Amino acid sequence: MAQPTPARTHHDWWRSAVIYQVYVRSFADGDGDGTGDLAGVRARLPYLAELGVDALWFSPWYQSPMKDGGYDVADYRAIDPAFGTLAEAEKLIAEAQQLGIRTIVDIVPNHVSDQHPWWRAALAGGPERELFHFRPGRGDHGELPPNDWRSEFGGPAWTRLPDGDWYLHLFAPEQPDLNWAHPAVRQEHEEILRFWFERGVAGVRIDSAALLVKDPQLPDFVEGRDPHPYVDRDELHEVYRSWRAVADEYGGVFVGEVWLPDSERFARYLRPDELHTAFNFSFLACPWDAGRLRASIDETLAEHAPVGAPATWVLCNHDVTRTVTRYGREDTGFDFATKVFGTPTDLALGTRRARAAALLSLALPGAVYVYQGEELGLPEADIPRDRIQDPMHFRSGGTDPGRDGCRVPLPWAAKAPYAGFGSHQEPWLPQPAHWPGYAADLQADDPGSMLTLYREAIRIRRDTPGFGDGPLTWLPSPEGVLAFARGDGLVCVVNLADTPTELDGHSRILLTSGPLDNQGRLPRDTAVWLLG
Repeated sequence: MAQPTPARTHHDWWRSAVIYQVYVRSFADGDGDGTGDLAGVRARLPYLAELGVDALWFSPWYQSPMKDGGYDVADYRAIDPAFGTLAEAEKLIAEAQQLGIRTIVDIVPNHVSDQHPWWRAALAGGPERELFHFRPGRGDHGELPPNDWRSEFGGPAWTRLPDGDWYLHLFAPEQPDLNWAHPAVRQEHEEILRFWFERGVAGVRIDSAALLVKDPQLPDFVEGRDPHPYVDRDELHEVYRSWRAVADEYGGVFVGEVWLPDSERFARYLRPDELHTAFNFSFLACPWDAGRLRASIDETLAEHAPVGAPATWVLCNHDVTRTVTRYGREDTGFDFATKVFGTPTDLALGTRRARAAALLSLALPGAVYVYQGEELGLPEADIPRDRIQDPMHFRSGGTDPGRDGCRVPLPWAAKAPYAGFGSHQEPWLPQPAHWPGYAADLQADDPGSMLTLYREAIRIRRDTPGFGDGPLTWLPSPEGVLAFARGDGLVCVVNLADTPTELDGHSRILLTSGPLDNQGRLPRDTAVWLLG
């Protein structure tokens, strides 16, 4: 049985935390019905404690018709029956805390499900109509959308109702956008925050955090116009200052999903009276190139410095191609718009680079997010077209494979039905035939496995004061090699060059992502932690 991991007890634990993202539907199936659930997570808490993570971030586990994987919320105060009950969620939060693991929940404030009581009342003509964005159409008979905004999932951001009016949805039609100019919307979300803080959660991740507020005139989109009609509007900061006051009552923390190219405007969300942290997408999107990775790291640290906020580092999440596959492709950059079916992948190369990237990210200052299955080295799965469920695929006219490939249920036991994910029914997404080879039980006792690497790296990071939040100093290194020092003589070297690089001036090696060559040099696509 796993022993409790010593929790970071200081009030700013989140500045150096390793946080594990749980996509409940695909994590572990406790009742054998093919869908992951809270019972499955509770059963795997010892595994997570042994991994050594500080907190779990749960993608939405609320009641939902699952038109967008739970990001279409029908009731924020109820757990979806496919996952369990509110009582089970409360037990999970408490049991995780006993193992030294905190809980972060996901809030989706931009929109709700079309099954939400507010939306149903709005369609019935009630006063709730003011809580959304309804507009008459343009054209002689109102047959054209009110403006030219496009959905993040493709196609128009407007859908027409039988009564002739149109409503706004920046995502799927089943996700109507809320009107954040209405005080009832703000009040409801503050009450939702309190509801979950009172149940013991340590933090909240905010989905699409920069999209909430819209220009009340709803003008057509004009490239380069400032301010943007619905991204990063100044009124948002009043919302998050109000939220911060709520979080401070409970000692809670926020992490925002904020996609912004302007570093100065990005940093505004991290001022001391707003969000605590925000995801760093430039690092995730960076190709496997030493110069571009260093530039991303420098820019990230520089944009956080003026507001004193810690950086966050993430290699993958539930929306992007898995790291092993991305780094094994000729074009290792990441772009939603260019994802295609059947892109050739060198999984051996991708795995080698993903191991090195794990040590790189875990050595950087700030917090690190690990998406479930990354610690197993899972590649992106090819989902048969007739099994794809992601609305992004359908809204693209079938040209985009969508995000299901990184959401395939995890393999736990190589010889068990469905690789140990569940016992009775086939998982909600099909597992590839090679999935049992990545099973956690096979990797647990293998000193060369990805799981062992992650466990050891997180243990060293936790036990070594020089890692986590704090200064970083770049060291002289050959072209194509990243080398930097942390506190207490710690050094990280990552070789992205074509030839091996010498390792000089250190007292001992703490951990490597792969073996050194027979001359003690660091091979290409390999990382090492040294004690100087």
